[in-house]
This record gives sequence, C-alpha cells and structure tokens, in this order.
Amino acid sequence: MGRIVQLSKNVINQIAAGEVIERPYSVVKELVENSIDAGATKISVEVSNECRDIRVADNGSGIHPDDIVLAFSKHATSKIQTGEDLYNIHTMGFRGEALASIISISKLSCTTRTKDFDYGMKVECQNSEVKKTQTGCAVGTIMEIRDLFYNIPARLKFLKSAKTEFAYINEFLQAIALVHPEISFELKFNGKLSFKTSATGNQLQTIKELFSSDIETYLKPVFNTDKLSDLKISGFVSSPDYTRASKKDYYMYVNSRIVKCPVFQKAIDMVYKNLTGNSRYPFIVLNLEIPPVDVDVNVHPSKREVKYKNPNQIFNFIYSSIDSALKSIIEKEKEKTQIIYNERITKQNKDIFINEDTFVDEESSIAQIFTKNYKEESSEKVIPIKPNNTVNNKIEPKFQNHQNNFVQSKLITPQEFTWEDVIIGQYKKTYILIEKENGLEIVDQHIADERYIYEQLKKSKNIDCQLLFISDVIPVSATDKELLKSNKAKLEKFGYELDFISDTEVIFRKVPQILSRISPKEILADILENIAGNIDNIEEKILITTSCKAAVKANTYLNQYQMEEIIRNWRTCENPETCPHGRPISKFFEHKDLAKFFMRSK
Repeated sequence: MGRIVQLSKNVINQIAAGEVIERPYSVVKELVENSIDAGATKISVEVSNECRDIRVADNGSGIHPDDIVLAFSKHATSKIQTGEDLYNIHTMGFRGEALASIISISKLSCTTRTKDFDYGMKVECQNSEVKKTQTGCAVGTIMEIRDLFYNIPARLKFLKSAKTEFAYINEFLQAIALVHPEISFELKFNGKLSFKTSATGNQLQTIKELFSSDIETYLKPVFNTDKLSDLKISGFVSSPDYTRASKKDYYMYVNSRIVKCPVFQKAIDMVYKNLTGNSRYPFIVLNLEIPPVDVDVNVHPSKREVKYKNPNQIFNFIYSSIDSALKSIIEKEKEKTQIIYNERITKQNKDIFINEDTFVDEESSIAQIFTKNYKEESSEKVIPIKPNNTVNNKIEPKFQNHQNNFVQSKLITPQEFTWEDVIIGQYKKTYILIEKENGLEIVDQHIADERYIYEQLKKSKNIDCQLLFISDVIPVSATDKELLKSNKAKLEKFGYELDFISDTEVIFRKVPQILSRISPKEILADILENIAGNIDNIEEKILITTSCKAAVKANTYLNQYQMEEIIRNWRTCENPETCPHGRPISKFFEHKDLAKFFMRSK
C-alpha cells in the first residue's frame, strides 16, 4: 500500500459530485431549486450540445457580491446555520454541495445581481477555481454550464442519448412546474421551445398547459386539513376511467418537494385498488404539507426520499383525503357490485341452453359444455381446435374494438373429436380454458392475441392503413408535439400519419387498419404513454403499442369460434411463451397434479 496523501480540493469535489450530480437532469434540478429558494417568479432553462450545455436564468433575489465566491465553496449555504435547522427545513436546498460539485465537473459562469446594488457580479469557474469580475446585469441570477463531465470521461460515456437525457430534464421541470403554478417556467431544447407555463397561480391551468385542455374533465379536486396535526393536502386525482399504463404520472410532493414516497404511493394504490383494472394507474398531482419537524428530508443527497415521524398517520390522512374526493365514484362501484351480486343470486339455479343437446351453466366458475351423447362414440361432441401451421400474413381486424359486445353464438357445429385442444369455456371473460390429454391449460386471451398480432406486424413489410376522412382534433402539449414530430417518419412506417394543425393540436390522417375502430385520442394517448421519457428503441415500442391496442381485450365475451381463432393463431407463433411485454401467456396444470390434490388415484 502506498503512502497516505491529502486529496486536492478539486478531486474531493469530483468524488462528492458523483452523489449529487448523476446526469444533466441533476444539474437542472439543483439550479432550478436554488432559483425557487431565491423567490424567483420566472425561471428559464435552455439545454443544448447533447445536454452538456445548460443555462438557467431567474429573476430571484440574486447573490450578494461579498458572498459570490463563498457560494461555490463546499458546504456553504444561506439556507441553514445550525444543526437544529436540519429538523426545520423550509427550502429546497440546504446541503451547500450543488455548486461546488458542478464547478468541479464543468465550466461554469454565473452572472448575478441583488436589488440593493446598481451593478452585478460575474464569476468564471473551472476545476473548482473561481474568478470574479464586476458587470452590469438585471436583478436575478444566470447560471451557464458548458461541457458537463468534460474532465470525467468515465461518467460521460455512460450518458444516454441526448433525447433520453432531455426527457429526464423535461420530466423534472414539468413536475416542479405543477407544484409551483405561481412561477412561470420555460424550457428550450436546442433553441426550440418545449413548454412554457403562464404563472397564473392556478394549478389546474398549469396542468392543462402541460398536458391537454380536456384532462380537466377527468380530474377530481382533493383538499383536506387536519388542524390538530397541522396537516394539509391539496391537488387533483383522476377519475377511474382515466388511467395510465404506469405510475409515471404519480406527481407526489411533500412541502412542495418532489418525492418518491412508498407511504404516499401505497395510499394511492389502496384507494384505486378496486376502481381501476389490473396494471392501470391514475393521474395524480398531490402536495402534502406537513410541519418540517415531523418529516426528515435529509435521508439522501438527492433529497427525494423522506421519513415521517408517524407514517401510519400520514398514510391514513392521504388515503382518507383521496377516498373522500372519489366518494361518489366509489359509492357507484359499490352499488354496481351489489347489483351484480343480486343478479347472480337470482340466476343461481338457471341454465342457459345453447341448443337442445348442449347447455352451459353460466354461473359456474369454469364454464363447461356438455352433450347428451358425450359418452357414446358419436360425432356430436365439443368443438376441438385443430393446430394450424399456416401463417396468414394479413391480419383481419376482428377484435380491434375493445368496446365491441360480441354476440353469443347460439349454435355449436359438431365436429369429430380428433384434435389435441378442446376448448371447454371462458373464465371471467378473460381466460380461455383448454382441456388437453394430460391436463388443463389456461390462456390469457388478450396477450395470446397480442403475441400473434405482434409477430405478424413484425413480419409484414407493408402495414395496411385506414384513411380517416374525419378525425378528432387532439390537443397536445409542446413536449408531446416535439416528440411526435421527431419520430414522424418512424410512426408512418407503422401506419400512423399525423398532421399538426396548430402548435397545440394534431389530427390523424391514417392509422393501421387493425386500429381503425379505436378512438384516435386513445391511440395517441397510448403512443405517447409508451414512448415518452425514453425514446430508445422507439420502433419496437410503437410496434408493441399497436399490437397491444389491436388485441382483444380482457373482460370481453368471446363465442366459441372467436376463442378457436385466437388459440389457432397463437399456436402458430414463433415465441408463444410470452407477450411482447414479457408476460406469460398460458399456465398448464397436469392432470396427475389435479388428481393428486383431490386425492384421486388416476
């Protein structure tokens, strides 16, 4: 082992920067939070040079000329003074690490002025060295970062594409704008405006500016206070009919700080558990205000993790607040459940006959089809499914509309029982039950159909399109517009042709034929939801989105022939084990295991 030496100031700051500055988004986060702490009402962020050049300008209070050099020193801050202050944090920042870390891994210039001085100060920082000069400027602060990570090539090579890194920045700035509707935020990428908020002080207006104007119809206001514990929660939650495929639209805040909070998230999930479908999540914008002494934000340098003095109390407060906002909807769901239960009790002993020889007990947990002559060597037996190895390159849009109410077939044509698969029914309008020689196979109808459509689309060189003579005018945010514009050619490759009729509106000219009956708004929402935030491998994501949207949905009644077609097509797939998202398609139970469970010999 070598001799022990004292590390230089720059190396120390670079090591610390590894925790504070993870990627370009981290720089924007630290600087924007400083601007908020400085009382700014206008914050402008510009990003260029593959997100390695960043400019953050604000009209806040500025930095005192005598403090400008000290501001870039390690653990120098104006936000706390004593150890006790750590238990009473009222600002976004408080560690005094951000600026010292940033100047150790970039070339930074800062121009700032306070209202008490007629002149401002400009500092140039590189390799942790700070040089200052006097200059003229407006009240506020402008931070300009150039060549981020220029002296740390190892960190530089791990950065993702410029669009992906910008997506992180965009996501953060949208999130911070939602909780500060009193501040005007502006974001530009390579000189083009991504979005801008108007600082009306109205959170709902900010939501509409960042997302779409029609989102308002789906939102329910949340407002609740607990005066005894000095708790307050405010914001908006979506109704159960407006959901997303992931939790990326959970905008959760504690004292206006963006957080990743398991307690918060669990409370949301519990409220919506019985209101939304599987793998569907609401749109949430909620800010919890809590006495600083009852929450610890000094858990991690990112300051996104929090610990509560009384987590159970916080959980119950958040849960009851959301529950009250959705009370009318929840009551309707309870009434609907009671009606369904009463109908089942009424129909408990009734059978639905298909024809004079065949009937189905609709209320059994596994629908079974019987025939009078099943035990005889007769040809009138349950329809079996014959595997078909012929791949049809043209996909027929038979299950493209998930709102279709399929008409029940009243007659099952008898066929010779010679094939391997025998469909014995549908469970919960979601799973197809197949009797095989050595057991029972359960197939998820949606993901089996999705796998088949996905493989056919991938093999197809020309996707059939449907020209839309009339299309809904769909409002889009500036961010979504840029995302769609930059990927217009790739979308057209898969049958989507868009036309931007204004800065905030778009229409479909063409869609894939298999989606011709789906609402254009729904199609666009799914496309944006699956590609926003990470545009890596975007062609594959568009393909998966299309196949998922075109596949027959769960909770859809299928007659015998429709089940046959899904299973027959699925059997021809090259990769029949999972859907394009990686979910398993089928589950097989061997007969011997079932017999063993029920203590039957054979």
